[in-house]
Order: sequence, then structure tokens, then C-alpha cells
Amino acid sequence: MSNPLVTINLVVLNGEKYLLHCLNALKRQTYHDLEINILDNGSKDKTKEITKKDFPEFNLVESEINYGMWGGQEKALEYSHGKYIIALSVDVLFAPDAVEKSVVVMEKDEKIGALQAKIYQYDINSIADQELKTTNPKIIDTVGFRVERSRRITNIGHGEPDNGQFDEEREVFGVEGAAPIFRREALEDSRIMGEIADHDMFWYADDIDLVWRMRLFGWKQVYSPAIVMYHDRSTTKNMSKIWTGYFKRIGERKKIPALKKRLDWRNKRLARLKNDHWINILKDLPWILKREIQELGYIILFEPSVLLEMPKLIRLAPKMLKKRKEIMARAKTSPKEIRQWIG
Repeated sequence: MSNPLVTINLVVLNGEKYLLHCLNALKRQTYHDLEINILDNGSKDKTKEITKKDFPEFNLVESEINYGMWGGQEKALEYSHGKYIIALSVDVLFAPDAVEKSVVVMEKDEKIGALQAKIYQYDINSIADQELKTTNPKIIDTVGFRVERSRRITNIGHGEPDNGQFDEEREVFGVEGAAPIFRREALEDSRIMGEIADHDMFWYADDIDLVWRMRLFGWKQVYSPAIVMYHDRSTTKNMSKIWTGYFKRIGERKKIPALKKRLDWRNKRLARLKNDHWINILKDLPWILKREIQELGYIILFEPSVLLEMPKLIRLAPKMLKKRKEIMARAKTSPKEIRQWIG
């Protein structure tokens, strides 16, 4: 019996800082039934030159249009033939057996729509001669998404030393978007109005939107500690180190690009409008309102440019409600079943 084909789709924009390390990690994979596509979103650095020179065996798709991360992943599907699709970000490194372990888990249960690896933090500047140096114990980047009653969505384990607390395989609400492993059937099933990624979101929180929809459509999302990856989450990595010290956190947030903060704020609300059951919103309304008031106060004081997204949020709301109608008509998971993931 032949092994299933796995397609790795790397979507990249100006990624030369990470590219060699990322692609060399793919070349070291112990699983060989691989198809690797690199969709370049119009890079102005040496990304395309490096790929053509050092990795001619990979399929480079050159685009003059910046599709964004998840729009790019959807475009890359047109060049993909795998049973399983890994949606890769350039700042992620795979352990040598990451793909092999992913296939083992996926093949056990055809209702698994997506897999979450145990992802550790790393710093690109710590790599010397292709050798990755990490802390001991290693620091968790994420083992998946959780949803709080306030609808704050966070990365489970982010910033925690790995002392074995995440060594058991289990379901999670949703897989995080740095390098999720998808069953292609689940991705195709998650299309609404012809889209897998919401093209109105473009960038940031579109991964949350997709995995929430996938959860509504009845696909399991599983975290497996056997699958190991490393992520240089450059914009928010230091936030996990300063849970105490309010003004230090404000200082760290200043390092996050303004566009990221704006789109992140807008798109998370659009994702909730599309995917959250009204009855669950009503049950959690005190927690939701409290957080919205707190966040609005913070934005007014420290990040007022985020409010520039408010008019677009309002303009997009009717379109999101149309998408919501299709999502809820096709949903296989009840509000009560979704509630087990909220808290």
C-alpha cells in the first residue's frame, strides 16, 4: 500500500531571512512522498532568487499579487495534489520526522480535519551553521487555540516552559495558523461562497475564522505532541515574558506593526460575527461586554489608529451576515457542543 502524498504549501513575502533554514528543514524530512510548492506573494528581496538557485526541485509559483497568507494558501491549492496539505509560514522549522508523524496521526481517523503540532519558540539569530539552538527546557509557542468566555482567543501554552504538561494527544478548539496540517477534504468542505480563506479579511485572524468554521462543520482538530516544530513569532514573542508590568507590555506592543494591530482587531470581530452562535453570545454577554469595554479604553488611550478599521468593519458586517447564513445552514455542531470549547 503506497503512502499518501503530502503537499507542503509555503506562502512567502520577503522571506529571505528565514528561507534557507525553512526549506533545508523540509529537505531533511524522513517522509519522502512530498510535493512542495512555494507561492511568492511578490517579494522584493532575494526570496525568488534563493529558491531558484538552491531549491530547484521545489515548485515556485511567482505572483505579482499579494494574496496574503491564507488567500495565498488557497491559491496554492490549485497546484496541490496531496491528500494532506501543510500550510507553512516561512518562520517555521520542522523537526525531521514532523511530516511522517503527521501522516501517522491523520491516517488513524478520517474525521480529523486538522492537526496541531507542538510548536516551540526559537530565535532566527540563534541559528549557527544550520544548527538550531533552544533553551532547556524549551519554551512553548503554541499547542493550539483556546476561546475564553470573553471571546479572547489565545495560544495555549504560549510562553510556558515545556515541563511535560502538553505531552498528551487531545482535541483542541482550533489549530493555529503557523503550520497547520489539513486533510484536503476538510479544506474543500469548508468553502463558503467559493472561498476557503475569507478574502475580505486578507491577513490576520483569517486562520481563526477558518478553523472555527471547520469546527462548526464537524471536523475534529487534534493536537499531537509527537509532531514538533519551531516558530520565530517575532512580533509577539516577548509579550509572554512580561505578564507583570503593564507599561512594559504597552512598550512591547509598540513593536507590532500598526497594520497588524488594526487588521487583527477588525478581523477577530468579523470572525465572531460569522461563526459564533447567538445563544452562546447571549450566555457569555457579560464577559464579552467587559472585555470589549476594556479593549476600547486601551485602544483610545494607546492605539487610536486601530479605530480607523471601524468604518470598514461596519461596511463589511452585512456581507459577513450573508456568509454566516450559509455557515449556520451547513453547521453540524450544535451551540451546546461548541460551548465545551469556550471557557
